Amino acid sequence: MDSREQKRVALREKLQVLRSVTNSNAVNKASIIVDASKYIKELKQKVDKLNKNFQADVEPVDQSSLPLHQVTVETLEKGFLITVFSAKSGPGLLVSILEAFEELGLNVLQARVSCTDTFRLEAVGGEDQVENESVDAQAVKQVVLQAINNCSGSSGQE
Repeated sequence: MDSREQKRVALREKLQVLRSVTNSNAVNKASIIVDASKYIKELKQKVDKLNKNFQADVEPVDQSSLPLHQVTVETLEKGFLITVFSAKSGPGLLVSILEAFEELGLNVLQARVSCTDTFRLEAVGGEDQVENESVDAQAVKQVVLQAINNCSGSSGQE
């Protein structure tokens, strides 16, 4: 009898833990289990939604719907935030863009680059203090687009 009583106590404790984890207000065993089942279904839906969102972020980009090249330049207090996207990544593209920055007298202060299937670059460039000429955002954009076109040998779209 002692072991049966221990099993009942252990089962009651486990049901109480299940009840508290699932935020159930149920009192009897069946209701606690039904609430737990609903809770598990809700969690599964949340996981499925998160997985779907994650897959959307990770899936390869449909390259036919994207412009061949995109360059955006935002003026910062002392420099620029330059974002480059190219539907095709090729050898020498990063070097070509960095050389364009150098021609403009921009120092790359921080950069993130990805070049698996597509090419993405996000860089913060600051102007050299030695240069007297001030560079504007449109000039940076044009020089970067020209560098991409020279490297890929194609005409770019903005």
